Amino acid sequence: MGTTRLTFLFDGACAICAAEAARLRRWNVGKATLRFVDISAAGFDPTPYGKTIAELMGRVHAFRPDGTVLIGMDAIRAAYEEVGLGWLLRPTAWPGLRPVFDRFYLWFARNRYRLSRRVRCDDGRCAS
Repeated sequence: MGTTRLTFLFDGACAICAAEAARLRRWNVGKATLRFVDISAAGFDPTPYGKTIAELMGRVHAFRPDGTVLIGMDAIRAAYEEVGLGWLLRPTAWPGLRPVFDRFYLWFARNRYRLSRRVRCDDGRCAS
């Protein structure tokens, strides 16, 4: 097993978010460099992260052991890098495309529950 290089906080109450975390978890098998924390779980305490639950619920967050905080698309890009699929999201960080993808992510984050109601998810697998 590897050493945790990124702690990925996600909203497990959002079906799409939970499914994405499940995919990342599967891709992380054998590496174990990602640690997953469901911020919607009963008993979750945001205190160790230095954020409020509202801040964490507003956008996905990831934390590196050195204290670096990654928020939104930066957190998602970092998680994909950890599982060896960073190349898939690398274009979302290109100068001309980054603002578009960052705005799209913010729209998704605000609307994730409504969008999640449109899909059925069982065991991390979603279908329209």
